[in-house]
Amino acid sequence: NESESPKLYYMNDLEKYFYENNDKLIDKWIHYFDIYEKYFSKYRNKEVVILEIGVFQGGSLQMWKEYFGPGAKIYGIDINPNCKKLEEEMSLQCGIVGLPNVGKSTLFNCLSNAKAQAVNFPFCTIEPNVGVITVPDERLNKLAELVHPQKIVPTAVEIVDIAGLVKGASKGEGLGNKFLANIRETDAILHVLRCFDDENVVHVDGIDAELQLKDLETIEARINKVEKQSRTGGDKDAKLAFEVYSKIRNALLRGESARTVVFDTKDEVKMAHDLYLLTSKPVMYVCNVDEASAVSGNHYVEAVHEAVKNEDAQILVVAAKIESEIAEFENYEERQMFLNEIGLEESGVNRLIKSAYRLLDLQTFITAGVQEVRAWTFQKG
Repeated sequence: NESESPKLYYMNDLEKYFYENNDKLIDKWIHYFDIYEKYFSKYRNKEVVILEIGVFQGGSLQMWKEYFGPGAKIYGIDINPNCKKLEEEMSLQCGIVGLPNVGKSTLFNCLSNAKAQAVNFPFCTIEPNVGVITVPDERLNKLAELVHPQKIVPTAVEIVDIAGLVKGASKGEGLGNKFLANIRETDAILHVLRCFDDENVVHVDGIDAELQLKDLETIEARINKVEKQSRTGGDKDAKLAFEVYSKIRNALLRGESARTVVFDTKDEVKMAHDLYLLTSKPVMYVCNVDEASAVSGNHYVEAVHEAVKNEDAQILVVAAKIESEIAEFENYEERQMFLNEIGLEESGVNRLIKSAYRLLDLQTFITAGVQEVRAWTFQKG
């Protein structure tokens, strides 16, 4: 950003972002912004695909993401190979969330080399820890046995450990505002639930309720904007919006998440999607159980199944304490021996990583040769 200081008045949001940017460098001529605004503004907050040729130091990729909104997919091409890392920074993320002390940071520690403090106290995770985590894929080893490559390159998924939530977060209490901002930036949610008894662990009210309250606040504001217009103006879009918003509002008032609402048409589905509600994000409930329940679950897990039966959600059972023990073993053979002893075919961490990858709607294709066997990620569809 080559400006000397922020201006007091901006012609549009792009110019404002340019002058106030303190992150990666943006290299643009000032007169471009009026042209961008004229031709691009109609695509804001829509599902668009943006390809920028010549990304320099990556600042403009972040600018476009901010400008077009969370529904946009941003890609960059540059002759400089160092710009490859910018593509990774724009990758999809799973946010791992849960009430304080349910075991999410312990689980995250098993997933990644990043070490979040596993302490029984609210807010022990304040800044989100980010882990780029290798996705286990047995096919890579099988192919490597056939072609004997110089190296094996697996694919990865990005998981963010987000600060523990407390009651009142939807109104900004505790670390509520920071939590909501961090979770809004993720593409899917791994929701860790404590499914064991422990008198030493503090109890805090539910996370889903806080997300639903924040979504309700968003929906109420949208309804206020379109309600009168939908009834008196003959505006078909306003009428459709009012119907969609009202369906979601009724679900939230019943204590249900937005993802439980079923719509009849593609237009309704798209309008609901464009709200980017917190409780409409894909979710997997990770039931953290004790060692005795690691194989077959327990009555807490059954209660979770019953509670979320109307949601389009996955459920995974893991024992975080066991996973932390597995992580201490030096080699694959020792880990497999330990798993066999407790009756598990695969570690919970491996199952969690694979499930997170699928939750983001990602798939893999593999190339194999003497130089390398590599897994490549692409989005389904």
